[in-house]
Amino acid sequence: MVTAPGGVPQRSTPFGHHCVTTDLVRREFSAGGVVVRRLRGRWVAAAIRPGGKKPGVWALPKGLIGPGERPEQTALREVVEETGVESRLVGKLGDVRYVYTWDGERIFKVVSFYLLRYSRGRLGDLAPETAHEVAEARWLPLEEAPRLLAYGGEREMAAKAVDAVEAVRAL
Repeated sequence: MVTAPGGVPQRSTPFGHHCVTTDLVRREFSAGGVVVRRLRGRWVAAAIRPGGKKPGVWALPKGLIGPGERPEQTALREVVEETGVESRLVGKLGDVRYVYTWDGERIFKVVSFYLLRYSRGRLGDLAPETAHEVAEARWLPLEEAPRLLAYGGEREMAAKAVDAVEAVRAL
């Protein structure tokens, strides 16, 4: 067990990342991104079908914040690992908070999402060491992403990305 700043105990997850543990509930911090680009004249967003999920279960790329990593760095890293594309930071979209149970333990999770602009790479071109995490990667029409994503908080982040892209086009 490691002690975080302020004396809050942390413990490593199986992936070597840290999460904060309190007497009542463990806390995890992750980051991810809504990667957007124009493709054939329309805006699209990168989505993944996580390994082990049924066809049609679309999610945004995200993952645990590594030790010493800033959330923005995590979002950019996770996007590369889970989609195969590189992107640049545009700005923060918001945080999604939820509680889940893992192995009988309640975990409070905060996922910070960022709007990212595609810069290069081929969607689905994944490194062998992370390819098992993703069954499929696809460009979804951005305006449909808030409906197509499987999780409520991620649908909300996609809707914020739609609004952000429309606001830029209005200028």
